[in-house]
Amino acid sequence: MSRFLISGGGTGGHIFPAISIANELKNRIKNVKIEFVGSYNRMEMEKVPENGYTIKGLWISGIKRSFNISNVLVPLKIIFSLLQSYIIIKKFKPDFVIGTGGFASGPLLFTASKMSISTLIQEQNCYPGLTNKILSHSAKHICVAYPEMEKYFPDSKLIFTGNPVRSEIIGSKVNRDEAINYFNLKKSKKTLLILGGSLGAKKINEFVKDNLNEFKKFNIQIIWQCGTNQFDEYENLNSENIVIKPFIKKMEYAYNASDLIVSRAGASIISELCIVGKPVIFVPSPNVAEDHQTKNAMSLVNLNAAQLVHEKDLNLNFFRTFKKIILDDEYHRNLSKSIKKLAKPDATIEIVNNILKSIKYAE
Repeated sequence: MSRFLISGGGTGGHIFPAISIANELKNRIKNVKIEFVGSYNRMEMEKVPENGYTIKGLWISGIKRSFNISNVLVPLKIIFSLLQSYIIIKKFKPDFVIGTGGFASGPLLFTASKMSISTLIQEQNCYPGLTNKILSHSAKHICVAYPEMEKYFPDSKLIFTGNPVRSEIIGSKVNRDEAINYFNLKKSKKTLLILGGSLGAKKINEFVKDNLNEFKKFNIQIIWQCGTNQFDEYENLNSENIVIKPFIKKMEYAYNASDLIVSRAGASIISELCIVGKPVIFVPSPNVAEDHQTKNAMSLVNLNAAQLVHEKDLNLNFFRTFKKIILDDEYHRNLSKSIKKLAKPDATIEIVNNILKSIKYAE
């Protein structure tokens, strides 16, 4: 039996690539056991079991950027999570350990490497975080989604695979009519999909709420994922032209219903949007390490494959950009073609190919 520990969590951008890798391993290996490791009280503790896998939780969290009394506990949490990781690894006896990011990946992969177990890092962003830079020295493979990552990682370990994308997105057979019906919307209207991330985006949500009358001028309908933390505040705005969800589970329906997408610029969502091939306006989160969402988005903007509006400039620039895309059919088509050229639908397969080579598994 082949045994794998996988750690990825905190946000959907870390969780869904981890689940994609787990599903591919399960499909490819006849006798396999997979277990996840996440952080207590984070969304992976719910999403991973929903997808049929067991998960163990570590007592670990990141350092708050502003002064917070909880930062005092961070050193203790790190030590405790290293001990927890050692116990999990000792008991589970994995052949290979995979990290897709999130707080729990650090202690788990660090401990695995010290126990001489091969590890793989899946770095989604064009600018890696400190944890993955540290882990890269002991990792066997580092799978990346952007070129020129040798600036940050040992070149000999790099594999340019792209980011794993959920199989239901890659192989979606949902057509537009089915998708529109799923949300009880009208086939005759163009549809705007607004994604603020799995937890929500306060500034985007506030902007949309304040400008609903402006959106109405374009005779469009809206699917709006406002986030689980903010749904109570916006639920009452649901109407025949506005569908508001805390979290959209069947994203293949949302993507196929949409004509234009407004989104944060996390690496995993960008990889999905490249496959979907719809015009996108990115509104990067300014509250992430090294402003990596802006860097992610600019890699597409520089190729004329997307548009970007900074959060602080929403009131000034959003509708200027939105109007050009929604009213100019040729520009709309060109953005679609350009973003679709960047798709890497086989990323999960390539990552798993390298894992199977490492454990010398013969299919």
